[in-house]
Amino acid sequence: MSDQKRQRYFNGLLAEMIAAVYLMIKGYKILKWRYKTPQGEIDLIAYDDDTLVFAEVKQRASIEEGLLSITPQMRARISRAALNFISANKDLAEKPMRFDFLAVKLPCTVLHLDNAWMGQ
Repeated sequence: MSDQKRQRYFNGLLAEMIAAVYLMIKGYKILKWRYKTPQGEIDLIAYDDDTLVFAEVKQRASIEEGLLSITPQMRARISRAALNFISANKDLAEKPMRFDFLAVKLPCTVLHLDNAWMGQ
């Protein structure tokens, strides 16, 4: 792995950790971090009160770049992965759920969009 690729990977991990701490400070309970499915990965799965939250975290040089990274393909991939999680955790199937997006600019700027899109 090149040094540049390694740095991007570690920056992404750091952004996910910052996002998790940010959500915990807001009262969320983190259930899963980097949940992997055949459909793709969900960065964070959490509870916000009684709502199940599937959160995508993007680390970019600016918050604006992070916002521009939300694509229809990304939303569809995360929605499919969320269905995989629900089918593996049937006790959570009746819970309300939503999809959140967190844009992170290192060292520590976070923009949180709750209910950023509807499942597909």
